[in-house]
Amino acid sequence: MRSYHRVLGTAFAVALGATSVAAQDLPPTQLGRCVASGTGETENAGMIFIPAGTFSMGSDRHRAEERYTHVVSVDGFWIDRTEVTNAQFAKFVAATGYVTLAERGADPKVHVNMPKKLLEPGSVAFIMPTDASRGGSVTQWFQYVSGANWRHPEGPDSSIAGRENHPVVHVAYEDALAYARWLGRSLPTEAQWEYAARGGRDGEDDWSSAFDADGKPLANTWQGIFPVINTSDDGYAGTAPVGCFKPNGYGLHDMIGNVWEWTTDWYRPGHARERAIEPQGPSLTDLRLAPGQPPAKVIKGGSYLCAFNYCARYRAAARQPQEVDLSAAHVGFRTVRNTNERRAQE
Repeated sequence: MRSYHRVLGTAFAVALGATSVAAQDLPPTQLGRCVASGTGETENAGMIFIPAGTFSMGSDRHRAEERYTHVVSVDGFWIDRTEVTNAQFAKFVAATGYVTLAERGADPKVHVNMPKKLLEPGSVAFIMPTDASRGGSVTQWFQYVSGANWRHPEGPDSSIAGRENHPVVHVAYEDALAYARWLGRSLPTEAQWEYAARGGRDGEDDWSSAFDADGKPLANTWQGIFPVINTSDDGYAGTAPVGCFKPNGYGLHDMIGNVWEWTTDWYRPGHARERAIEPQGPSLTDLRLAPGQPPAKVIKGGSYLCAFNYCARYRAAARQPQEVDLSAAHVGFRTVRNTNERRAQE
C-alpha cells in the first residue's frame, strides 16, 4: 500500500492550495443526548472494565487484510468509555507543555525526498471535492493542510471552540502514546480493541454496530455517495461529540464510527491462523517494508468518512494501516489500563 506521505508528495501542488475547509455541521440539539467524557481523579475515571475472555478475532467474509479468523484470549483490562476528547487532551497539554507532531512538522531526516512544503507543521484534512472529473484519486479529498492540528482541525483559521467534547484528532501515534503514559495508561492492542468493540458478541463480523435492520445509522459514518454527497442522516457531517450514539454491550461508545482509533500493533495484512494468547502483533523487524515505506500501526473502527462506496470498514474486525508519523482529521484514540486479572485456565 502506498503511504499517505508518498501519495501527498506526488500531489503536493494540490496540497499547496489547501488552506482551510468549511466548518463542520454540528447540530446543537444533539449535545443534550450525549454522555460526558470521563473525568475525575481516580486511576480508572471514565473507564469500563472488560473481563478476561476468548473470542474469534478477524473475519473470513470481508476484506483480505482481516483474514484469518482465529481464536484469541485476552486478560481483563480497563478501557475508556469514549474516545479522548479535545478537553481532555487540552488538560494534558496544559499540564505538560506537550507539542504534537502536527504542530512541530515532519522530520526531514526521515522524509528526505518530501517537498519542503509538506515538512511544514500541518496535518491531513478532509476537503470535499467540488470537481469530480479527476476520478477517484484520494488526493482530491485528503489534503495536507499547513497549520492544521488538534487546536485548528480545518486549518489555522479554525478552532475547537464549541467542540470541547468532540474526539481529539490530528494526533500522531506518538502523541496518543504520550497522553496515555501521562495518565499511567497504555494504548490498546488490536486484540484488546476488537474484543472490546464486539461488546460481548462473538462469531462472524457484520455491520450491525453501524446500522439497524432498516438501514438507519447507529454510529457516526458517511451517508450518501462519498466524497461528494453526505446526507448526514446520523445528524453529523463531521465528528460528533463523544457518546452521542448508543453504547455497545460493554457500555462503550463510538467504538464504531466517529474517528479511527490507534492501536499498538504494527500493521501487517492479515492474521495468523493459530490460536493466540494476549497477542501483541508482529515485531517491527518482521515487517516486509518496501524501500522508503514508513511503518504503520493498525487503526480500528472506521470514521465519519466511511461510506458504503468508500472505506465501509465500520466493523469490529476491520483494520487499516496508519503511518506513525502522520496525523489526520479522522484519526483519534482511547486508552487502556491493564490489570492482573488472568484468563481462567482451560
